[in-house]
Amino acid sequence: MGTVDRVLPWRRHHEAATPAELTPLLSSYRRRHPKAPVATISRAYQVAAEAHRSQLRSSGESYINHPLAVARIVADIGLDEISVAAALLHDAVEDTEITLVDVETGFGAEVAAIVDGVTKLERIRFDSREAQQAATMRKMLVAMARDLRVLVIKLADRLHNMRTIAAMPHEKQQRIAQETLDIYAPLAHRLGMQEMRQQLEDLSFAALHPKRFAELDHLVSSRSPEREVWLATAVAEVRARLAELGIDAEVTGRPKHLWSLYEKMVVKGREFDDIFDLVAIRVIVDSMKDCYAALGSVHGRWRPVVGRFKDYIAMPKFNLYQSLHTTVIGPSGKSIEVQIRTREMHQRAEWGVAAHWAYKDGSPGADIDWLNRIIDWQAEITDPAQFMQSLKTDLEQGEVFVFTPKGRVITLPVGATTVDFAYAVHTEVGHACIGA
Repeated sequence: MGTVDRVLPWRRHHEAATPAELTPLLSSYRRRHPKAPVATISRAYQVAAEAHRSQLRSSGESYINHPLAVARIVADIGLDEISVAAALLHDAVEDTEITLVDVETGFGAEVAAIVDGVTKLERIRFDSREAQQAATMRKMLVAMARDLRVLVIKLADRLHNMRTIAAMPHEKQQRIAQETLDIYAPLAHRLGMQEMRQQLEDLSFAALHPKRFAELDHLVSSRSPEREVWLATAVAEVRARLAELGIDAEVTGRPKHLWSLYEKMVVKGREFDDIFDLVAIRVIVDSMKDCYAALGSVHGRWRPVVGRFKDYIAMPKFNLYQSLHTTVIGPSGKSIEVQIRTREMHQRAEWGVAAHWAYKDGSPGADIDWLNRIIDWQAEITDPAQFMQSLKTDLEQGEVFVFTPKGRVITLPVGATTVDFAYAVHTEVGHACIGA
């Protein structure tokens, strides 16, 4: 029996009933794609389950639970059948006898290319682990530039690994958590995947600084009963006022994630009680017009804090994030942040450009100029440690918004020059600027 026949069992058998462990994944996928076929996902599961059959994770559980969890995250984001199948197979080439040729034979070049993009370079000999890490990261960055689904699956893979990190040796926990905080969380931010970024940051925080995490968690929890009372009052009042205006809105309260609070306390030297956005009210409406009407209603009820209003709808962030942000003096004289956005903006705020593809039912061809810039900047660096440090620095860079004479908004990294701006406007303008 050939390798392909051995690892691609559907070639030899009629399709069996859906295994119980696959049902939650298919349910997640069908919530976003109710009429889409699932045959490719089912076949990918069969192959992955057979390939990982004798493998266990560090926790002692069956290895197939990991690809299933990664695929579930990808399905929850709303990506397509190709992406979910690739997520199920993402470790198969790296950790089993399956080859990329096998994957391409059974699932096509598109799935094979994505799986190749997330596969580590472990079968090539390197001088050090740092050299291997740098080479793998270079390979992944190039694959991301071709197809951002590579990055989404890699982020989903890292998120599940962070959720189960307790089973790993302490030293490995520290290394993976630091890498997650330095590289993967900023990559998620660059894609606008704020839900992913926040989970990665909080899980890394808990692994790297367990005592500080526990202390801050206790501090936040101890204020929770009092906070819940006035937050509920504020939410109810916003709902009532918007209902009077005939605006259909989903109004909820939410706490800030712990790493964000920790950064403000440590990096910016803020006291816990001085953090404005310890909690926030989120208002989700149907249209952009309703966003501004809701903002007027909030400002009409509570006094806004000077300098705390940001209009990311008129001027979106580089990662497509759109929302109105304001801080007001709410019930009991306490400061509270309010975020207002449409439902489409909310989906994109949570899951970034990945949600944008799913929402528009389009291909992953989002604007990734920032990624191409990083690849270009890193091309000449040969030292592995320098490469990883430089990548971390590049991902940490903020952005500035610049207006062209015609009113177009261009996003550039902090420190960009007039020549960078000229090239962002148009290649010919950049050439003319250099030649001037």
